[in-house]
Amino acid sequence: MNGVKNIWNILMRILAVFAANALAVIGAGAIAGISVAKAMTVAGLSAVAVVVEKLARAFMDDGRLTADEINAAFSTTDKNAKTVQDAAVEIRRAKASKA
Repeated sequence: MNGVKNIWNILMRILAVFAANALAVIGAGAIAGISVAKAMTVAGLSAVAVVVEKLARAFMDDGRLTADEINAAFSTTDKNAKTVQDAAVEIRRAKASKA
């Protein structure tokens, strides 16, 4: 992937993460007595922060982001299970550190 395509891909996927997590709490915010806008903002920003942290850690590793690293960062926003992409990135990093 080229740089501009990567940036566009990441930004659109971050927007999707925000929307998916913000929309999931509309009812919960109303039940808890929190304004809908505030509940959506907190949920969306929390999910985005997790993804941005994973992207930052992957970038710190070698100064670049591969498609596998980007996919791995986004694939775990709704679950904590290790994904196929996470395993592939770990294997690649292990091979790179041995070389």
